[in-house]
Amino acid sequence: MSILRIRTIGDPVLRTPAQEVTQFDDALAALVRDMLETMYAVGGVGLAAPQVGVGLRVFTWGIDGDEGHVINPQLSMGEEPQEGGEGCLSVPGYSFPLRRGERAEVTGYDWDGNEIAFSATGWFARCMQHEYDHLNGFLYV
Repeated sequence: MSILRIRTIGDPVLRTPAQEVTQFDDALAALVRDMLETMYAVGGVGLAAPQVGVGLRVFTWGIDGDEGHVINPQLSMGEEPQEGGEGCLSVPGYSFPLRRGERAEVTGYDWDGNEIAFSATGWFARCMQHEYDHLNGFLYV
């Protein structure tokens, strides 16, 4: 495994919508492992592939002892809002108050191509929405 370079604001990959993953292979699994290692090494709780210069629809998370990844995610949010601040590894040194949904429903695939689905609330839902935005070329600022 290796620590990948975090791309920062101004890098075009961060503003470009990521492509669907079409090959579920050893290279994809290695990318996910490297992203998890990188996320922990830099003190993050989530990391999207574009943040490490890879234009694929992949993100990882590690929150309160729960870690995971999702490939080609789809996300739907509940209507109840939550208020809170966010930071971003790609926008170092800044935080911003941002309204997000209190709940998020996430579907997608694991690195073996198995379907996954789960619900997230609170901080975990905020993380899912933040990382999903990265896959669509949006930064929270």
